[in-house]
Amino acid sequence: MPLIDLPLAELHRYAGRNPKPADHDAYWAEALRELDATPPQPELRPNPILSTRQVECFDLWFTGVGGARIYAKYLRPKGTAGKLPAVLQFHGYSGHTGDWLDKFGWPAEGFCYAAMDCRGQGGKSEDSGRVLGNTLRGHIIRGLDDPDPRRLAFRQIFLDSAQLARVVMAFPEVDAGRVGCFGASQGGALSLACAALEPRIRRAAPVYPFLCDYRRVWEMDLAKEAYEELRLYFRAFDPRHEREDAVFTKLGYIDVQHLAPRVRADVLMFVGLADPICPPSSQFAAYNKLAGAKDLVIYPDFGHEALPGQIDRTFNFMRGL
Repeated sequence: MPLIDLPLAELHRYAGRNPKPADHDAYWAEALRELDATPPQPELRPNPILSTRQVECFDLWFTGVGGARIYAKYLRPKGTAGKLPAVLQFHGYSGHTGDWLDKFGWPAEGFCYAAMDCRGQGGKSEDSGRVLGNTLRGHIIRGLDDPDPRRLAFRQIFLDSAQLARVVMAFPEVDAGRVGCFGASQGGALSLACAALEPRIRRAAPVYPFLCDYRRVWEMDLAKEAYEELRLYFRAFDPRHEREDAVFTKLGYIDVQHLAPRVRADVLMFVGLADPICPPSSQFAAYNKLAGAKDLVIYPDFGHEALPGQIDRTFNFMRGL
């Protein structure tokens, strides 16, 4: 196996490089107060395109912080009595929730299922964010030059993931104590953020989570691909790196490794040790801070790609809800 990062024994001890803001806990406490004060106003509309004999499909809209209307696909089994478990899925960076049919395995097994379009990306959700300063090519740096750190775009997206959980948990057919979440890359980051901000999440299965340990990514010269906006930001707006420490400290508010200690869910995490997009050490920075029950599935020769058996293992993990 080619070594692109630290040896495995060191990865298991790695504690992260990106600084944590001194008021990080207060920042997220205030954010959750804002979420508490945001009525979700959910609306379920039967999907006009796809409906089957076994599965009900709905377009779900709810309100996130700042008044944005957020879209999700919601599926549930037809004709099932009693409270059901539910799973939430989050998509990769710049993507969307995709087609309906590939989600049918969940309601077929008796789950309710929801998949959210991240605001401002490739789906239907509304992006109501107004920030001062640049918005060059990405959500990581959106709000970075605004004096108010509450304007960071991923703050709102993290809160949307928790609002989705609250909405689904409140549905009469859902058992709020049996809800899990999962996703890959950005979806892996959001599954951890969701579990951190909504402590009732019982299981989380992140796959090579994005948005972890930005400074480590930078120091490994991997501010490319999904992290390219970091390189573009410095070249365009801080070419001599005079504000580098302040930039990475501010990014610490939306660094998933710093939210990881809040997670109370059981976690099953997947990592490829040859990942050149989200380097393994950045992922271990989050995994090593998880305080609860956790398990790590390692793919020594795989990168940021489909991991054989991962979807089946995630499915079986969620069946334990």
